[in-house]
Amino acid sequence: MKSAPRYACQQCGASYPKWAGRCEACGAWNSLAEEAAVAGLPRGLGRGKGKAVEFVPLRGPSAGPPRRLTGIAEFDRVCGGGLVAGSTILVGGDPGIGKSTLLLQVAAALAGPEGAAAYITGEEAIDQVRLRAERLGVADRPVGLASASSVRDIAAALDAAGAPGFVVVDSIQTMYLDTLDSAPGTVSQVRGAAQELIGLAKRRGFVLVLVGHVTKEGLIAGPRVLEHMVDTVLYFEGERGHQFRILRAVKNRYGATDEIGVFEMGDRGLAEVPNPSSLFLAERDAAAAPGSAVFAGIEGTRPLLVEVQALVAPSPLGTPRRAVVGWDATRLAMIIAVLDARCGLSVGANDIYLTVAGGLRIVEPAADLAVAAALVSALTETPVPADTVLFGEIGLSGRVRPVAQRDARLREAAKLGFAAAWLPPRTGKTGAEPLPTVAIGHLGELVARLAPRRRLRSGRVAVAE
Repeated sequence: MKSAPRYACQQCGASYPKWAGRCEACGAWNSLAEEAAVAGLPRGLGRGKGKAVEFVPLRGPSAGPPRRLTGIAEFDRVCGGGLVAGSTILVGGDPGIGKSTLLLQVAAALAGPEGAAAYITGEEAIDQVRLRAERLGVADRPVGLASASSVRDIAAALDAAGAPGFVVVDSIQTMYLDTLDSAPGTVSQVRGAAQELIGLAKRRGFVLVLVGHVTKEGLIAGPRVLEHMVDTVLYFEGERGHQFRILRAVKNRYGATDEIGVFEMGDRGLAEVPNPSSLFLAERDAAAAPGSAVFAGIEGTRPLLVEVQALVAPSPLGTPRRAVVGWDATRLAMIIAVLDARCGLSVGANDIYLTVAGGLRIVEPAADLAVAAALVSALTETPVPADTVLFGEIGLSGRVRPVAQRDARLREAAKLGFAAAWLPPRTGKTGAEPLPTVAIGHLGELVARLAPRRRLRSGRVAVAE
């Protein structure tokens, strides 16, 4: 009996009995593709008796998983301190951002007397990878190179004696299982190929790295279940025309999430940046300029200082423009509304441009105070002191709330030569601060420091207290 066709969404993996123009699960248009139906599992467990599961107490000896260092400190940091045998890492990023370059460098660093490394490409020819290796200066490293797309052939090579301990598959969207009728890159092929390779990695104990394409929204193409199948998910961020690259961990079963590694793209590949704060602030003017503020942030476990730049200009349009790079546009709208409603400024009537220097994307709300300072400084043309850092979360009432890891932020600022910090009032225990601080309890106090004469929405000019 011929099985009825089914249509699967190539974005979220939802299945439908007939084709439709829009997926009801995720809302994507023209994402349904016909795939071969998979035979259903038999209902019930039958009469066979399974093997009883053994239960153990919660307390007991449990050694941490052994780590294997690559020698690239930024990559090891993002992975949680090294690679764990049998783990699977999914790396995503825009085309041309440097995923293949970085992973080829990691494979070359791991190849040696302690173990072998393999690089399997389904997109490029052997000669293309060899040319990249020559450019990176790693052509003499003992890395096994192969161009293949069949999961059956790849599994036969990796399941043999003397198989490598580190394997890169570039990319998972080009792999296919000959037991499935769908084309490579579809939901069933991506899920099936990944499941076979992950199971083989856990059985043989080698580290598997899967490269994934990303969609227009910046998410890894294919079903989201792929992210649940792997142990670590890393995203490569940055502008193709910018030299900085950010490797961010959004999931890690063996380490901290939201950890970042900073790299700089050069003629010989990606070079790690051990002190990103000094690099992000290297091109900053020594003299204070209006519309600029330094934010002391935390990325994962690392304190990081970046410059927030704002430009406020009169708008010739009925609807003012908003352009944001490196921050959340919705949160910017909230800060503007608080400045207008609680501080008597007319920020929202202007065109506003906001950017985070260096290509870094900030996600923590502790950047609110620095963003507000940059906006007020640009509006009033009063510069924030060049030797001052800021951090703090702003509420809808205008109050500035404390944020976590205050001391770590201040120590990083003091190490880079900053002389003061504007931050929320300290709660709880008191002690010596790494550098002098100024408590900002309400956004109006910040405005009073940066706007000695501020213009209210009614057009009157008031002198700040």
